[in-house]
Amino acid sequence: MEAPVPIPTANRTSVLEFLLLGVTEKRGLQLLLFGILLITYTLTLLGNLFIIALTLADRRLHTPMYFFLRHFSLLEVGFTSTVSPQMLAHLLAARGAISRHRCFAQMILYFTLGAVETLLLAVMSTDRFLAICWPLRYPALMTPRVCSALVLACWGASLLALPGLFAWMLSLPFCGPRVLNHFFCDSSPLLELVCADTRLLQLVAFLVAVCTLLTATLITTLSYGCIISTILRLPTPGGRSKAFSTCSSHILVVSMSYGSCIIMYLNPTQTGKLDLNKGIAFFNTTVSPLLNPFIYCLRNQLVHRVCRDLLLRGRELSSKMFRA
Repeated sequence: MEAPVPIPTANRTSVLEFLLLGVTEKRGLQLLLFGILLITYTLTLLGNLFIIALTLADRRLHTPMYFFLRHFSLLEVGFTSTVSPQMLAHLLAARGAISRHRCFAQMILYFTLGAVETLLLAVMSTDRFLAICWPLRYPALMTPRVCSALVLACWGASLLALPGLFAWMLSLPFCGPRVLNHFFCDSSPLLELVCADTRLLQLVAFLVAVCTLLTATLITTLSYGCIISTILRLPTPGGRSKAFSTCSSHILVVSMSYGSCIIMYLNPTQTGKLDLNKGIAFFNTTVSPLLNPFIYCLRNQLVHRVCRDLLLRGRELSSKMFRA
């Protein structure tokens, strides 16, 4: 990639507002997409909040696996809420203007929550590895204190790695044009608008992405490699089927999350693939958070039993109140 031609200081104008092009410029499609996205966002919130409430309400779900799942659902709520409400407002108003400060705030939240999610998925893979491969030592290893420390470590690693990059990017001159070829403030279209040499920043951001994504992917791959090897050695088909059903949902979520992030961000030059990145980002921020609650709960027999018990308890309580 060639270095941008420096713009004389006298000709530079500070950009105070960006204009997001969004997904489409056709008004009919915008309104249709608004209705679909509103339903999707509502279901995403309800599904993930349901998991949070369920894992808090029943003691049978007070285990490390559901502790991490609860935090993952909380991150999903924050992650999709970083993008979807603003996109809904822009689709309804047919105007994609966003202030510079709000744009940078959105970018910071998007990458921070995304990095924590990436690391947390690796922690969840490690938890499944310990539960299946070392079942006798698992209760002693994954204590509540250890689980809390692992979640805090995910946050700590993200907050150590990213703020320097954010500060560097915010210090760069944005001198127009102010149009972002995206539906939210991703780093790639923002770097297109910088009137300075961004090659070093893009290289450092690439190295951070490599360290984060490839480390998490390596941990997850090794964990599930050991898990599959252990499952195949189980003596009974029922035991193998139960173990596979427990892990298959997590493997699917990890594949979607890591795959999309690798395509979007494991590229030394963050610019040049904006249309592809826009499509993947739309899936990552709107569709994936909706699917995750269904993926984790659909084949989970314990969750089904807890839901049935809670419904029965609710019916008994309502009938007692009605008789009273």
